[in-house]
Amino acid sequence: MRIIFKTDYMQDIRPWKDGYQLSLYLLLLLVMIAAPFVIDDFYLGELTNVFVWALAGLGLMVLTGHTGQASLGHAAFLALGCYINIILIEQGLPFMVAFPIAGVLTGVIGMVVAVPALRLHGIYLAIATLAMSILVDDIIVLTEPWTGGVGGKYAPSVNVFGVMIDRWGTPREFFYLVLGVTVIVTLGYINLLRSPLGRSFIAVRDSEVSAQAMGIDVARTKAISFAISCGITGLAGALMGLFSGAFNNETFSVVISIQLLMMIVIGGLGSIHGAFFGAIVVGFLPQFLSISKEWVGGVFGSNTVAIPGLEFGIFGMILIMFILFEPMGIYGRWLKIRTFFELFPFYRKDMFKRQKSYLKTERLR
Repeated sequence: MRIIFKTDYMQDIRPWKDGYQLSLYLLLLLVMIAAPFVIDDFYLGELTNVFVWALAGLGLMVLTGHTGQASLGHAAFLALGCYINIILIEQGLPFMVAFPIAGVLTGVIGMVVAVPALRLHGIYLAIATLAMSILVDDIIVLTEPWTGGVGGKYAPSVNVFGVMIDRWGTPREFFYLVLGVTVIVTLGYINLLRSPLGRSFIAVRDSEVSAQAMGIDVARTKAISFAISCGITGLAGALMGLFSGAFNNETFSVVISIQLLMMIVIGGLGSIHGAFFGAIVVGFLPQFLSISKEWVGGVFGSNTVAIPGLEFGIFGMILIMFILFEPMGIYGRWLKIRTFFELFPFYRKDMFKRQKSYLKTERLR
């Protein structure tokens, strides 16, 4: 049993529990840095895709996981970040300037949209954001002179500190670009949760009435959360466009929004780890199904048959299983296993029993 003995208040708000946890994260980072030298370009591309999805999951986690506002429209902000980044590059701005501007502009637009949308609660907010995602699809088609319409656009090579980076031509450099952005955003996210603003997000999530009673401006907190969430999602969209190479209005469909929400639920709502665990499922599930079909075809001596909707069907089954048997997601299950070994033999079965998270006054909202 490992016990952390705290002797100072600052130990409660530091990013890492102790030096042991920090060393594990540093070791994981070193493994990721060494990955391009160990795996081939195909699996390196899949790993890059996982980090892009993780970045998008972090964006949605700010709003849904830590502020409690359901959103089914984050594909719209992925599209905004992607198109703004490419359009600015085409206008002559270097990538290192266009990329952060894309995130900031997406965040500002998200905050403007949030003013009327966040007056809604629960399923009504989800429907409003879903309508937003559908509307952006039509806007992309109507603004063809800037977006390319149905024909779409092609992502150019980008210059990062004098190094030309292309998804297909230089996969190793592109991986390090995505990894660097993900690490920076994750560190910023960790520090956000330690700040008064991050704590106000969690207070609004747990109970808006109680948060308001403590002096938190609920409307302002929701708007800032929406802006930060959309800004991070815009950065993910910019990288997603560079990763795909070519994109149009169908690239960022409503299905992406639903997939993002399911991803953070499976990974574990309300935790940074959950965004990464969910991204691993989303990133590697298609390849796992493809390899499995080839293996089954090889064993039974038959040709593999493409089954429409198989990927989303299995993804939906995984989601249902987690909702029924492990609502805390993959990270929640890992947390229980880790706690069991840390507290053994004093672990209690009902330690993680679900509690009511809303007041009676909020159940009808």
